[in-house]
Amino acid sequence: MVQKITRDELQKKIDEGLVTVVEALPLSYYADKHLPGALNLPLDQVDELSPTLLPDKDAAIVTYCADGPCPNSGIAAERLVELGYTDVREYYEGKADWVEAGLPTESGA
Repeated sequence: MVQKITRDELQKKIDEGLVTVVEALPLSYYADKHLPGALNLPLDQVDELSPTLLPDKDAAIVTYCADGPCPNSGIAAERLVELGYTDVREYYEGKADWVEAGLPTESGA
């Protein structure tokens, strides 16, 4: 099972440039609003896009999706581990929690 990361931990890592953040939702949701610097890795394209988007299998990676009930981030995180990524965590509470806390987002593809 992939370890979780809290909002505060994730915000600190983003601010320090120590993590690659990955949104596991379709492009339309990503384009509307995503966490700062996040990459779009839709769940159905993890195998296809991860070698290009995430070339360093030892880099710190955090997956997220819409909110806790959304399963995409957990499934994507597990799949990345299966593909050989060594430092993958999940921001389970997701974009809804981030926005609710008033933290900045970006938009556009």
